[in-house]
Amino acid sequence: QVQLVESGGGLVQAGGSLRLSCAASRRTFSSLAMGWFRQAPGKERDLVAAISWSGGNTYYVDSVKGRFTISRDNAKNTVYLQMNSLKPEDTAVYYCAANPARPEDYYTIQYDYNYWGQGTQVSVSS
Repeated sequence: QVQLVESGGGLVQAGGSLRLSCAASRRTFSSLAMGWFRQAPGKERDLVAAISWSGGNTYYVDSVKGRFTISRDNAKNTVYLQMNSLKPEDTAVYYCAANPARPEDYYTIQYDYNYWGQGTQVSVSS
C-alpha cells in the first residue's frame, strides 16, 4: 500500500510560480513511476507530467512544456512539480499518482495508476 500526500498548492497571480510536493509512505518509493494530474471544475482529470522511478525519463503535456518541471528525490520519497509562468487556465486540483514500474517507464493514462493523493488546489488569478 502506498499513501501519497500532496502539498504546496495555493493562490498565485498569473506569471507566478508554485512548487508542489508529493510525499510517499512506501519505503520502495524508488520503484514507483509517478505522475501529476489535474482536474478543473466540470472537466476530466488529465495528466500534466510523469516521471520514471529512475528519474531518467519524463513526459509533459504540451500545454505545460517549458513551464513545468517534474522531478523526484528518491532518498526523500518525494516527487515535485515546479510550476512557473502560471496561467489562469492552470487553475485546478492537482493530484499525484503512483504505480510500480520498470526503472525507465512511466504511465500517461490515469487508469494505469493505482495510488492517488487527496489533491491540492492551485488557483491562478488574472
